[in-house]
Amino acid sequence: MEKGGGTLSEIYQSAKKLLLRTRDGLERLERLEYSSGIDSPDLSMSIRNDLSQIQSLCADMDRLWRSVAAKSQRDLWKRKVEQVAEEAESLKGSLDQYSFRNQRRMNEARERAELLGRANGDSSHVIRVFDEEAQALQSVRSSSRVLQEATSVGEAILSKYAGQREHLKRAQRKALDVLNTVGLSNSVLKLIERRHRVDQWIKYAGMILTVIIVFFFWRWTR
Repeated sequence: MEKGGGTLSEIYQSAKKLLLRTRDGLERLERLEYSSGIDSPDLSMSIRNDLSQIQSLCADMDRLWRSVAAKSQRDLWKRKVEQVAEEAESLKGSLDQYSFRNQRRMNEARERAELLGRANGDSSHVIRVFDEEAQALQSVRSSSRVLQEATSVGEAILSKYAGQREHLKRAQRKALDVLNTVGLSNSVLKLIERRHRVDQWIKYAGMILTVIIVFFFWRWTR
């Protein structure tokens, strides 16, 4: 720790340096608290020691400023010493508040640990119940997945059968078209054959009629 010098000015400068270091250390301590909730006992102890040193220096300065001959200088040093003492007291109050918060966190953590310790006897039962529920839920999910797969397979089979049915319908329609076409062709062939036979009969009848006419003409001319 820093020691004060022999003169009032030297002691004052030492106190100001300690105040600056104390303020910086307290800010770092609070940043640790708010960022991660971690305590730094070494830093807390160092700040408390610096504050004790500042208070000791303030006592020395309070004794020395009274011996200043000039009243104006004496009043000036009085205000300076009071400012240092007030700032040191303010920093000490902030450190005490930090210590109180830290102690409260430690108490709460200890109480939580005790509660967890008392509940530890029932924890195995709770965990077992949770495991059974998790297994039941997993079984339900597995059954649902199997059912979905079976449904998908059934839908695929039905879709395949539907496709085959449409294919058979198209084939049936083509077959009917072919049969209809064949039936029409047979009708046309029969009509042609019938016409051919009629033409034959007409030809033969014409030939016979011609022979008869020629015969009668020949008889008539004789």
